[in-house]
Amino acid sequence: MSFVISSASSSKDKSSKLVSDVERPESDLEMGKEPEPENVAGQLEELHEFRQGLHQRHIQMIALAGTVGTGLFLSSGKAIATAGPLGAFLAYTFMGILTASVVSGVGEMGALVPLNGGVIRYAEIFCDPALAFANGWNQVYSYIVSIPSELVAAAVIVEFWVTINNAIWITIFGILMIVTALLFVRIYGELEFGFSILKIMLVIGINIMALVITCGGGPNHKAIGFSYWKEPFGPFVQYLSIGGSWGRFLGFWSAFNNALYAYSGIENITIAAAETKSPRRAIPMAARRIFVRILLFYVVTIFMVGLVVPSTDPNLLKSSGTASQSPFVIAARNAGIKAVPSIINAVVLTSAWSSGNSNMLGGSRILYGMAKQGHAPAFFTKINRFGIPYIAVALYGIFMALGYMTLSSSASNVFNWLQNVVSISTLVNWICILVVYLRFFYACKKQQVNRQAELPWAAPFQPYSSWIALIIFIILFFTGGYTTFIHGHWSTETFISSYFNLPFIIVVYGGYKLVMKTKVIPLEDVPIRPFIQQYLDNPEPEPKPKTGLQKLNILWS
Repeated sequence: MSFVISSASSSKDKSSKLVSDVERPESDLEMGKEPEPENVAGQLEELHEFRQGLHQRHIQMIALAGTVGTGLFLSSGKAIATAGPLGAFLAYTFMGILTASVVSGVGEMGALVPLNGGVIRYAEIFCDPALAFANGWNQVYSYIVSIPSELVAAAVIVEFWVTINNAIWITIFGILMIVTALLFVRIYGELEFGFSILKIMLVIGINIMALVITCGGGPNHKAIGFSYWKEPFGPFVQYLSIGGSWGRFLGFWSAFNNALYAYSGIENITIAAAETKSPRRAIPMAARRIFVRILLFYVVTIFMVGLVVPSTDPNLLKSSGTASQSPFVIAARNAGIKAVPSIINAVVLTSAWSSGNSNMLGGSRILYGMAKQGHAPAFFTKINRFGIPYIAVALYGIFMALGYMTLSSSASNVFNWLQNVVSISTLVNWICILVVYLRFFYACKKQQVNRQAELPWAAPFQPYSSWIALIIFIILFFTGGYTTFIHGHWSTETFISSYFNLPFIIVVYGGYKLVMKTKVIPLEDVPIRPFIQQYLDNPEPEPKPKTGLQKLNILWS
């Protein structure tokens, strides 16, 4: 069967064609087959356009440690100072549980529909083209600013060892990111695989170091135990000097809100699904193990931080951008250990580079996916001989120049405002994922699809975990800038960065619906059965049985 896709057609036409009006070959008409929705037809073409260079071990390791970075290594100390050791521990634990629900939902949809672009594609297929358009451009804007932010972060991290003009490092790292993004996706996969190994080794190492320091094994031989959970403020900190239980709760809530950004990017396991080998096996495997990874890498680590650094240490709130602000470096220096700072700084540098690479991949695939749906210019779908959407990559490469704004004090302030405005985009994206997944879930229920029996993978604890996460994320969205409403703490910058996305999404979403006359797809018309049929008609090869030492591999097998 041959399929023809017109990516330049309007989204209005696409949404109306999605279920019933797609052209089909005469053979299908003669045989009386149901028409195949355009997105289903396009799935096979898209899988053939791209090279499946991401293997199971790449997806597993990217999911395992891809989001472990500066949020954990550098910024976790702020959570201790804000909420205390127990408050930070609870904040990261609860946020980890909620993000596991997000990853499970996106994993279930991605296993059935392995297309590039993640939730942008699923919103178009399962929910509303206008939502795909609004969140898609919200994400594109976020990537346009976050990629140069990672370049600046990498340049600042290098200053830990040597101080020269940051423009040099911004240029070097920028060229490396562009070159990496334009080559085989396998190159990206191998780089992320290596960076993930380094981050895993560092997490294990710093937790062992924290345990040794706690037990009195450091050079000063001072056993700490749980003393920092008792003194000076106990397990919770009273935030903004507000007394009583209310002040302790606000400290926890602030750390809870900040923990969200430490987990950002964890949902991107399906962003390059069309470039993943055996995605219907690799994606569910990564999603299934997400809770254990969160427990091992985030929750255990934040617990150990609370043991070795007092919440009153003034260095916890210093923002240097280098390893000197890491709570583990602070703990090592307090214990008399000298070699740790450079080791942590080196891995944090690879984390910044890794994050930039991931943003280049994610941003270009989202832009490609939007162009395939007609929500962006069609030339963004052009693929080079390596199977890379090179024009989409080039767009982000041009906006890397925003990083040079940090070289001027006045321009740097503008750039910081741009960063703050997009900081909330992660929360908006997660809310969209949960909304789309719940539409998908209830469409399955409406069409009497047995998720456990008919889908490649069905996420557990649904729809309850998604509803809980959605409600809490909406509350977080509206309370994210609560400090500006406390007397004496007004900040225009904080207010705008916390609430800009709400009118932006409403205006773009409403404007698109008004112009294109799109509607939310009725549950009975959501094209789930055709995707299930394609899944059954195109089985993936069975994995090779593990032999020898492979049986001991618990990281990516």
